[in-house]
Formats: sequence, structure tokens, C-alpha cells
Amino acid sequence: MALFSFRRAEPAPAAAGLAGLLDGVSIEVMPRTAAKVPDFRPLLPAGTRVYIAHIDGTPIDEMVATAARLRAEGFEPMPHFPARLIAGRAQLADWIARYRDQADVRQALILGGGVARPAGDYDSAMQLLESGLFDGFDRLHVAGHPEGNRDIDPDGSDENVMAALRWKQDFSRRTDARMAIVTQFSFEAAPVIAWADRLAAEGIDLPIHLGVAGPAKLQTLIKFAIACGVGPSLRVLQKRAADVTRLLLPHEPTDLLTDLAAHKARHPDIGIQAVHLFPLGGIAASATWLAEQAGPRKG
Repeated sequence: MALFSFRRAEPAPAAAGLAGLLDGVSIEVMPRTAAKVPDFRPLLPAGTRVYIAHIDGTPIDEMVATAARLRAEGFEPMPHFPARLIAGRAQLADWIARYRDQADVRQALILGGGVARPAGDYDSAMQLLESGLFDGFDRLHVAGHPEGNRDIDPDGSDENVMAALRWKQDFSRRTDARMAIVTQFSFEAAPVIAWADRLAAEGIDLPIHLGVAGPAKLQTLIKFAIACGVGPSLRVLQKRAADVTRLLLPHEPTDLLTDLAAHKARHPDIGIQAVHLFPLGGIAASATWLAEQAGPRKG
């Protein structure tokens, strides 16, 4: 039986709020992890947006093939375009053409990229957006960091990050593409809510797609959290690690999202509109968790 195909009793209010927050959830894959999945159709609802992470060293052929495969299986591929991995305008134009021709890609995540030295002319998402080469895309998402980004603001402030988001807010008014902010993963609701409120106070009203880590071993999550610079919400994992009875159990994002759904019910104007899942413990584990939380597949 395929996931999402079962029927269940009416959920409790908290569960219903969580299911609503997960409506339209997206997920992220890399070509090498996607290659280990025989077929995504039993795992994810048709039409799910699937981000394709472009890690330094990944051949563009593998990126495009993964996008084409996801399109053929009925999903919406959204490849990463990391500015610092792109040699120049000609290469960017070539990548976009290949994605469009071979996978009908209409959505993209535009980001700076996690390498210190640019491969060519670009070193920021803003330069890619300004290129004009993404004209005609349906969606253009940009990155957000609720707990800061030391690559952009080494001093721990958020001055440069906020300036970049204000620029992207202005750009969103000049493009026909729908734009949103997709964030780094977090483990606690309070820092995320405070960050969303801060953006609203700054006049930044781009929809927020909150990144969360799918079910995974605690040791795995701590490793990724430290590598990705997750800040205040790391204490949630540290507290759990102190409880040896829970050390071997997978950590799930259920508590975080339940808290967030409750806050959104009280404050419906908060900018967080969707959830983006990082399957750090494997795609199958995240898909199973989604099936348990989101209810039966629609349609």
C-alpha cells in the first residue's frame, strides 16, 4: 500500500493544525541520495516540490538528470543555483537551458553557495537574480537563516543578512515570479517566531518556508547542526542528548511544528506559510513521518 493512501479518524485540534501547516510541504534531495530511491511516487504526494541540492563537485549532468527523473515521476523539481559554483553568465545560461529543455524546470532556489572562493563572476544570489536569466520562471526562492549566518556576518550580527533580504524584497516587486524565503533548519519554535516577527517589523513580507530536519538519529542531527551553524535551537538537541533513555530514538520535528502551528493559530498573520523538510535521516524515514502527520493523500 502506498503511503498517504490510508483513512483515519478525525484528528485532534493540535494534529489538525499540524496537518494544515504541512499542506504543500516540500523536501530536499541530492542526486546521489535520489539515485538510491527506486521510485518517489510511493513516498510523496504527486506534485510535491522537490529541491535538488547542488553540492560543490556535483556534475551538472547529474543535477539535470535528477530533475528530469523527478519531473517524469510527477513532481516539481526546484534545483539549487549556488552563485559561487557558477563560472559566469555563459555557464548559468547553459544550466538554465538544460534544466528547461530536459526537465521543464520552472522553479529555482537562488543562493550564494557554501564555498569560500567563487568559481567565477558571481558571489551572491543578488547577482544571479539581477542577471535577467531567470525571467520566465514561475518561482524564485531565496535562502533565510533564522539563527544567523556566520559566512555573511562573521561578527554574529545580522546586518548584512537583513540588507540582502531587504534587497530581495524589493526585487520581488519587480519580477513576475512568485518569491519566498526557504530557511535553514531549526529545532525550536521560539527563535523562528522571533525571526519572522523581526522580518515583518523590517517590512519584509516574503512568505517563509520553514526548514526543519526530518527524523534522524540525534548524533546525525547534532553533526549537521554544528556544520550548518545552527545556533540557539541547538539546545533542544543538547537537552535531549543528556537523557540517555532517548539517545537512541530518532528525533522528529513534531514538537517544533506543533508549537509553531499553535502559534500560527493564535497569530495567523505570521509570515511562515509552509514547511521544507531536510531528510537528514533518509528520504524513506521523512516520507513515513509525513504520512503519519499529514493524513491521507489528496485527490
